[in-house]
Amino acid sequence: MLCTSYCVPAAAMASPTFPDHCFIRLLRLQGTSSLGRSPSSPRTKTSLLLRLLFEEALLYVAAEDEAFMGFNQEMDALSLLNERINVSTTSDTKEWDSMEQMPLGGKTISEWLSELDAIAKEVEAELVSRDIGCHLVEVLEAVNLVLFELRGFKRSPVVVDSKHSYLHSVLNSGCGSAILLSIIYIEVCRQLDLTIVGSRVGEEFLIWPQTGYLEELFKVTSGHSLFAIVNGRCVEDPRSMASDLTGTSLLRLEIATNRDIIGIALANLIRLHWKRASRSNHGLMLTSPLRHAHNADEKPNKIDKSNIPLLRPQDLRLAIMASERLLILQPHNWTLRRDHGMMLYYNREYGKAVQELSICMAFAPEEEAEILEPFVEKLHLMRLESSWKSLGLAGRLAVP
Repeated sequence: MLCTSYCVPAAAMASPTFPDHCFIRLLRLQGTSSLGRSPSSPRTKTSLLLRLLFEEALLYVAAEDEAFMGFNQEMDALSLLNERINVSTTSDTKEWDSMEQMPLGGKTISEWLSELDAIAKEVEAELVSRDIGCHLVEVLEAVNLVLFELRGFKRSPVVVDSKHSYLHSVLNSGCGSAILLSIIYIEVCRQLDLTIVGSRVGEEFLIWPQTGYLEELFKVTSGHSLFAIVNGRCVEDPRSMASDLTGTSLLRLEIATNRDIIGIALANLIRLHWKRASRSNHGLMLTSPLRHAHNADEKPNKIDKSNIPLLRPQDLRLAIMASERLLILQPHNWTLRRDHGMMLYYNREYGKAVQELSICMAFAPEEEAEILEPFVEKLHLMRLESSWKSLGLAGRLAVP
């Protein structure tokens, strides 16, 4: 069995979050930029900083997750050798000094960013070949042609494959989640000096050009409107809130910031990896244990770790990593912190779970804090029990 993995310095693996330099730059700009800012030139400083907040940040997410999975594969291979199982194992580990140097799907982060440049140049070439100027509709038609026809990009209606939720995989395969395709669309249009804005509408994230002639987007030609071609079938689905939108109603929507966009992408990763982690426990919810802990009929000191379901460890860890990143962007989001604490509980990291859930109680509404309190008390006991076992004191101490 051939095991090939990519490793980054141990310090980077110890804390699976964004590289410090990338996230510091991200936080310096958070809240000051939105999709609606249009640089005078696609190569201006503003454009490069906005790109960092979208494509580069999400490529760092993918690189860290790839490094984590590669690290797991290497540890599995070493375990086989240590157990002296009769398996031929060859390690082909490559170490990199930084995430920027590590290949991600065969290319570095800068090379994937260049792939976006190449798409924009294809659109420019299409406009030149048609001898078309810069009319809004014509530019959008050219972008749609290159992305959805020549390049064959398509939206995955139900994201069950993790590769559809990572930017480099979407650029490589042409199939991905709606939010990542929107990000690609935004960047391509930005390089054409066309500003694209977006907003969350129900369960959908929709994008459109910032223009004073929004009604043009809803004119139906060849069976579809430009708004539908850009955003997919949800716009024409009567069950979707997006189907009721008009040029006038778009003006009333709150425009998403860069922070919002990255947050949506990270939230999608959390949901995806949690579903994969809990696949063998159909219907399991992150908050399921809270109901049992809040049951007044149960003994408050009862600790039963055997009831904690077994989850896929790698997918659970990837969900936790995505949650850690999102908490940096949304530190006061009590529901996110609660869910993060519950994932740590399922991962049997009781000390960290207690810390996160205790912080959550400080931000949560009073009725939610009352539900969390008995569960946190039990977690305290579980943490003590784990520490006793590590000291060889199991069976000698009892909970009063």
